[in-house]
Amino acid sequence: MGNPIDKLNQTQLKELDSLFNSVSEKQLKDFGNISASNKSDGSLITSCDMWSDQTIVNGLSNIAPNEGVLSEEGQKKVPYNEAYWVVDPLDGTTNFAAGIPYWSISIARFLRGKPQTSFLIIPTLKKKFVAIKNEGVWLNDKKIICENNLQRSQCVSLCSRSIKILQKNPNEIFPGKIRLLGVSSLNLTSVAMGQTFGAIESTPKIWDIAAAWLILEELNCKINWLKINPLNLQSGMDLETINFPLIAGRTQKNIDDLEPWGNLLIENNKV
Repeated sequence: MGNPIDKLNQTQLKELDSLFNSVSEKQLKDFGNISASNKSDGSLITSCDMWSDQTIVNGLSNIAPNEGVLSEEGQKKVPYNEAYWVVDPLDGTTNFAAGIPYWSISIARFLRGKPQTSFLIIPTLKKKFVAIKNEGVWLNDKKIICENNLQRSQCVSLCSRSIKILQKNPNEIFPGKIRLLGVSSLNLTSVAMGQTFGAIESTPKIWDIAAAWLILEELNCKINWLKINPLNLQSGMDLETINFPLIAGRTQKNIDDLEPWGNLLIENNKV
């Protein structure tokens, strides 16, 4: 398989940018003009999901040969390569199919089991996040300075499944104003950008969270893995049905405030 490079070079970054621009353009063209069908797990899929997945996977094989790929619509086993990619070609298909202009392209490159570079593109908002391990995060090629994105927010992102925790504890006041964006990667990125002070995700898959994970870490946010720590993944492990429930917070205090609610997700091993 060869020895992986620790960092992507400038040529690769430019090629990736071109690849993701092409996929964004296709998604914007198809948005509002395409129908969806149900997958076996009940989630939605469109022909644009499949095209995007295949285009990204093929592009990665040319840009980063000899590196494995795990993708939502393709191979779901952890590659044996030291360097591999985790791809969600269209995170937020329900929004996409319903005509709600809020979804993302979420891609991360893992090196020796940890995210090393990630890309999160929001086509409708013309936003592109790039995170590099130990170097920071860029939004539309401008580096984000942590002190400048500490917005004072009273909002918390929940997903459609984690909102059930409110029913489990009806006598307690939830510590934030709830927002449901419908896109796991963007729920978590909203924490990194200070738009929300925390997020609780009930059943995200590895491709839902891979890109946002590194963005959160590089912007000094906190993550509490409630059940399975993705740093413990083993090569060959099938991730098709494995969830990674988590709490993300701007600070450790935010994590502490949300932890009692997050723990309700894993009672009786229901997630």
